[in-house]
Amino acid sequence: MKIAIDAMGGDNAPEAVIIGSIQARDEYNLGIILSGKEIEIKRILEKNTSNFNNIELINAEDIISNDDKPVLAIRRKKDSSMVKALYAVKEGKADAIVSAGSTGALLSGGTLLVGRIKGIERPAIGSLIPCIAGGFCLLIDSGANVDSKPEFLYDFAIMGDIYLKRVMNISSPRIALANIGTESSKGNKLTVETYELLKNSHLDLNFTGNIEARDILKGEADIVVCDGFTGNMILKTMEGTVQELMNGLKAEIMAGMRSKIGGVLIKPALKNFKRKFDYSEHGGAPLLGVKAPVIKAHGSSNAKAIKNAIRQAKICCESNVNELIEQSIMRR
Repeated sequence: MKIAIDAMGGDNAPEAVIIGSIQARDEYNLGIILSGKEIEIKRILEKNTSNFNNIELINAEDIISNDDKPVLAIRRKKDSSMVKALYAVKEGKADAIVSAGSTGALLSGGTLLVGRIKGIERPAIGSLIPCIAGGFCLLIDSGANVDSKPEFLYDFAIMGDIYLKRVMNISSPRIALANIGTESSKGNKLTVETYELLKNSHLDLNFTGNIEARDILKGEADIVVCDGFTGNMILKTMEGTVQELMNGLKAEIMAGMRSKIGGVLIKPALKNFKRKFDYSEHGGAPLLGVKAPVIKAHGSSNAKAIKNAIRQAKICCESNVNELIEQSIMRR
């Protein structure tokens, strides 16, 4: 198995990306294809390993930035690290791709170059959100489709169901629809119609009804379905809340000697709490609905996050997630 890596994508690229790729190769026995500036990649490789087995390089002198318009960047920046990594998947040289670069560009490239699964109108991003009591839920869509139709959300539920069953080994994932109330009549036209589609599905979907945003972290659902606008707002609000909560607690603890002493006592508990919400533990979010695994790593990914994103790509390949999604979409 070979995984193509956009070595120049992300805030900490290329060093963190390359180190994480080396760790993934060693731990998961994978072939790695690093796409980016060859001279720079070789320098970092030589600094961090003496074993160059199962590492291939694709020279790419250009980089897609977050300021580039996604579709234009994919079409015009043919010599960019992301586009060349995507082509490695398209041409069968790699089984999957991992990138911490521009989300919009990776979505466009995954759709245009890797290609949509037949029957899927809109691929979606599935982000894993940790729950307070342990475990996680899959938020889908978390940003790929700002505007959606009920049929799109129904497909998101199907794709999320297969992903959790095959990749995360959850036998019967509880699927909930993000809404402003739990009653079936609540919401706008999109959520009301989507509710009916999920409720009356002939597929084996464990649909539990609507869920309010405040209940997501309680672990009341394994999959939360929504349009990309709503999902991204939920995701960013949670990220910001947790970060500011930790910053606020730290400031209060450091405010005086008594609180500092108390801080020493609760430090292990705070570390465990923070670890639950550490994105690097999960690595990345899959773009579901395309023909091969496309994993979007967090823009600020460190080496650990990249390693775990590559692990996700490996599991997706081994579990045939994409093929199973195609089969389920044909039956719907």
